[in-house]
Amino acid sequence: MAVIEWTDFTRVDLRVGRVLAAEPFPAARRPAYVLHVDFGPEIGVRKSSAQITVHYTPEALVGRLVVGVVNFPPKQIGPLMSECLITGFHDADGAVRLCVPDGDIAPGTRLL
Repeated sequence: MAVIEWTDFTRVDLRVGRVLAAEPFPAARRPAYVLHVDFGPEIGVRKSSAQITVHYTPEALVGRLVVGVVNFPPKQIGPLMSECLITGFHDADGAVRLCVPDGDIAPGTRLL
């Protein structure tokens, strides 16, 4: 594992966001949803593709808090321009579980 400096970590802008909408993304190569996530007034609403279909339904995602990287450049994923990266962890079976805040944190709050 490579050791990084604190300044390397601080360059990654991780923010709390609230999922406003989630819908299936049939054009994705692997099963995924398109998430519309509100990262607060400074950043606004961003779209992302998330391969989280095993443990979550679109209806269950709306209103949930997530943690996203908001300073990666946009990435074209099929017909979608993904504007952030929603974070998660692979479980023992390889399916993704979301990385979420512990408690009600305001959208836009930065991880320190």
